[in-house]
Amino acid sequence: QVQLVESGGGLVQAGGSLRLSCAASGNIFSINAMGWYRQAPEKQRELVAIITSGGTNYADSVKGRFTISRDNAKNTVYLQMNGLKPEDTAVYYCNLHYDNKWVSGIQAWGQGTQVTVSS
Repeated sequence: QVQLVESGGGLVQAGGSLRLSCAASGNIFSINAMGWYRQAPEKQRELVAIITSGGTNYADSVKGRFTISRDNAKNTVYLQMNGLKPEDTAVYYCNLHYDNKWVSGIQAWGQGTQVTVSS
């Protein structure tokens, strides 16, 4: 089994910053991608940012404000969020795309962390 432990959410005023962390542990042979998704009330879950060995990709709405990074030694992914806006308010979910020794292309999700931006 694989566990994803998220931290760093909270309440912040517009223009402020937060840093999310997600540590992966368990039966992981190799990691293909790590990313962050978010889901606001009554909206579909959407990709925020993703990082692979080939680089990073961001949703247009967060480009220039959010930065995703990864510590390979710790199997941890971070999301630095600057210039937060009320529309960034959502539950943020960590996503892991990995292989174990027997199966490729497995996906796992964190439990979610709430980010609330007040105006």
